[in-house]
Amino acid sequence: MYIAQEESFGPVMVISKFKNGDVDGVLRRANTTEYGLASGVFTKDISKALYISEKLEAGTVFINTYNKTDVAAPFGGFKQSGFGKDLGKLFSPSLISHLTVQINEKNT
Repeated sequence: MYIAQEESFGPVMVISKFKNGDVDGVLRRANTTEYGLASGVFTKDISKALYISEKLEAGTVFINTYNKTDVAAPFGGFKQSGFGKDLGKLFSPSLISHLTVQINEKNT
């Protein structure tokens, strides 16, 4: 799906189906793109959400929410979506793989 492989800015969200329990297949599809600014995981299983957030190649992973950020959190993407992180104490070109995870506790 073309839209799922491009870095679109604006009010765009791609929602795709997957076979029950095929988490690794979902991760392969999500990580196939050359971009990795942000991603979102919606689930009642917080352990699964944390597992997925560790495996996603994205600078920010939102769990049960989207685009709600802490201004002090490092921001930036992976791959073609950024050159490391800006903001926060962890800004350093050597930390380009640092991951920010935002969790909406009300929905877990």
